[in-house]
Amino acid sequence: MTGTVRHSFIEVNGVRLHIAEQGEGPLVLLLHGFPESWYSWRHQLGPLAAAGYRVVAPDQRGYARSEQPSAIDSYSLLHLTGDVIGLIHALGEERAVVIGHDWGAPVAWVTAMLRPDVVRGVGGLSVPPVLPAGLMPLSVSRERYGDRFYQVHFQQPGLADAELARDVPSTFRRILFGGSGDSPSAQTGPPGPWTVPDNGSLLDTMPEPEALPAWLTEADIKAFATDYAGHGDRAFTGGLNWYRNIDRNWELLAPFHGRRIDMPALYAAGDRDMVIGLRGADDTLRHVEQMAPRLHSSTILPGCGHWTQQERPDDVNALLLDFLAQLPASR
Repeated sequence: MTGTVRHSFIEVNGVRLHIAEQGEGPLVLLLHGFPESWYSWRHQLGPLAAAGYRVVAPDQRGYARSEQPSAIDSYSLLHLTGDVIGLIHALGEERAVVIGHDWGAPVAWVTAMLRPDVVRGVGGLSVPPVLPAGLMPLSVSRERYGDRFYQVHFQQPGLADAELARDVPSTFRRILFGGSGDSPSAQTGPPGPWTVPDNGSLLDTMPEPEALPAWLTEADIKAFATDYAGHGDRAFTGGLNWYRNIDRNWELLAPFHGRRIDMPALYAAGDRDMVIGLRGADDTLRHVEQMAPRLHSSTILPGCGHWTQQERPDDVNALLLDFLAQLPASR
């Protein structure tokens, strides 16, 4: 009834974006995080389409099959949220539900904050709404987690780019397993902040797994690596440039201090997610309730790490379908 996943390219704000699409009905956008692609939503496209929604998962600006602008300042949250709004309109729609995971969550939250006339419902997986600029300023991260915090390490152009691109399948294998609820560091609860050893890389803290967990296969690793193959030794540069705009985002979005999320919202994360470990589950849930007063539900998934919709697809699908069903009909 819903057909297979359809792939195409759409130019939005001068950038050529690859999209994966399935189903017909009210539009739902699924925004991936770092270092992922549309493929991270492979378990959601079919079930949401079968429930009567038009589901679109783009490779966001700089990622995978989408175009990668060369300038670092082309990856601010104003550019990224502009892509979301432009994509909604390019798809022939006036409004949409926007769901994001990891870096896709800040894009979803900020898009909802800036354009409540376009976003009729918003959801974030893993990353709560840190408004108005998506993630904490680097000065706060340095103070709390030190100069070896991975977001600080990512600031130097070319450094992490080369580390991650050296062996792309290995990078995906290490990061996806290392950030999951199945990694040894997560077995007793959420791990501490990802920190990079002196004179080392983030991957040094994430050894190759002896075996992949049940939710992740070598075919999945190959799919991610193939999506990234077109960018060569700059495979991860587009995504890393998002981190290099963290402080710029606070400057650009300063007029929106005090804004909250004005529409129905959803939040879910794993209890073994490093993001939850940064502030604790109870504090995270209280923060989400403050930032999103019309919160429909917030859920902590036991045994789940950072890759929420991949590790717990059935749970996430049930949460998304429940959330979508209670939204007022799209105009």
